[in-house]
Amino acid sequence: MPKVTQEYFDKKKEMIVEAAYQVCLKKPVEMVTISDVIAETGMSMGAIYRYYDGLDEILADMLKKLRQEYDYYDRIEELSNEKDLTFEEITYRVCDIVGEVMEKHLMDIQKINFDFASLAVNSPERMAKIMEGAAGQGITEKIGIYIFPKMVEAAMKQGYKMNGTPEEIGVFISAAFSGIEKLCILQANYGSDSYGAKIEPKVLFRTLARSVILLFGGKIDEKK
Repeated sequence: MPKVTQEYFDKKKEMIVEAAYQVCLKKPVEMVTISDVIAETGMSMGAIYRYYDGLDEILADMLKKLRQEYDYYDRIEELSNEKDLTFEEITYRVCDIVGEVMEKHLMDIQKINFDFASLAVNSPERMAKIMEGAAGQGITEKIGIYIFPKMVEAAMKQGYKMNGTPEEIGVFISAAFSGIEKLCILQANYGSDSYGAKIEPKVLFRTLARSVILLFGGKIDEKK
């Protein structure tokens, strides 16, 4: 039997992960089975198990791939490295980045991320295992680690008096981010229309930017 090269092995794994991704676009992650992935690949069960021990290991690799491909991670890190930005510039730009990318991926990556959040609520131990295999940081972690401290530092330099502690404002930003994400994904993917109007991520994140600026004691300037 010919020796299997690492390149061949990696390409097979990529094909399996892509198949899992396509299945997850069609149905909630919680409802996906290994049989669904097998059917999507056209491979046999025995062939699948040569590369993965089970569905959750496949989902972990899929989540890792989505994190690597999600457009705004690099843009957030680039923003964190820019010098001499005002507090307002940082806030508007990070919210614009998140809003633009969320709008672009509402029907694919965001939908799957939302499903993973539901899985975390209903099966926390299973999700913890998947997350352990995926490694890396999500967008909220990146904002918390790279951007929020820079926002606080810039606001202090500008002499702003915050209307709350950094911890309180940080929790508000996280909760608002999650709420916007949920509303946009539900409307785009599941036809939820509770508000009777189109919900647009870019518009909502601009509103969040203005709210955060005011909480920091800053000034609203839409030219930023």
